[in-house]
Amino acid sequence: MNLHEYQARDILRQRGIPVPPGEVATTPDQVRAIATRFGDRVVVKAQVHAGGRGKAGGVKLAATPAEAAEHASKILGMTIKGLTVRHVLVTPAADIASESYLGIIVDRAAQRPVVMVSAAGGIDIEEVAARTPERIHRLAVDPRYGLLGHQALGLALTLYRDIAQARAAADIMQRLYAACYAIGASLIEINPLVTTRDGAVTALDAKIVIDDNELERHPEIAALRDSGAEAPSEVAARAAGLTFIKLDGTVGCCVNGAGLAMATMDLVKYYGGQPADFLDIGGRSNPQKVVSALKIITADPSVRAILFNIFGGITRCDDVANGIVQATREFRLTVPLVIRLTGTNEELAVKILTQAGFSALTDMDEAVKQSVAQAAA
Repeated sequence: MNLHEYQARDILRQRGIPVPPGEVATTPDQVRAIATRFGDRVVVKAQVHAGGRGKAGGVKLAATPAEAAEHASKILGMTIKGLTVRHVLVTPAADIASESYLGIIVDRAAQRPVVMVSAAGGIDIEEVAARTPERIHRLAVDPRYGLLGHQALGLALTLYRDIAQARAAADIMQRLYAACYAIGASLIEINPLVTTRDGAVTALDAKIVIDDNELERHPEIAALRDSGAEAPSEVAARAAGLTFIKLDGTVGCCVNGAGLAMATMDLVKYYGGQPADFLDIGGRSNPQKVVSALKIITADPSVRAILFNIFGGITRCDDVANGIVQATREFRLTVPLVIRLTGTNEELAVKILTQAGFSALTDMDEAVKQSVAQAAA
């Protein structure tokens, strides 16, 4: 689950990390009033779960309250990477002397959190990693002990020569690590971490991604979810009890079980295709889940072929077949559908599909090959 910047800033502030003041608005008039209260230059920032807000025109500096309101009128309602901006954050403009990057991510290869810092802040860390990877310093943290003081100071000294600023940054790092652990974040970052003209070290921006598996333990964090700022397909999938991740390919995949879903996507790529999604209908039989899955897949205009890959265990093949038939009666498919079914009630499922005018394969490789070929046609 993604948090908005203003929500992430609040969490950092609660943990004692210095963050500039800011208020959220939904109308230009509200922005004007907030800017008037701050009484100086302000920055109006789109609040949307997407990167590249500045490049898209979603972050603007304003010298007066009237200019802030004018910027807000253009930012509110704009679309950034398919998501509509409904809120803006108004915050005083900082007098910046330098910008750095600070982030913590759960590294599955290292099987522990990794703290990353770079003196090249204010731009995408992915860009820094691609062009100048030597400018990123990493430290894998032993979760038994957390981020220790000397470790944090060592990282901070790669950013600042001034010992007071390095100590301030080290303190922020330890507080950020504690926040990451406390809320179950899979990613938490400050970009940029800035020094001001008077020498203070401040978190100017914040991004937090919460591990969905942690939400049950943190209802106060789950309550921060803004479904209106998420992709409609993800909201629909969550409501239907499906596990769905949108990808960039053309083969829509509907599979039961995460392991089989991963294997299916690997095979799609092996045969020259690109999966359009990761969609797992789960391990229980429910025809309505299949209907919901097909609605989500067919709503994606990039999908040029759909692949059902079902290995029936707890999931009954006849329930999946009934779901496919029900879905195609509710709405017309405009792309080819390839079905592979094997396992529990396989013969009954084939009969159901045959009567409805569909055919079903039992060989996984053949089904993937057909779907890739049809997506490329």
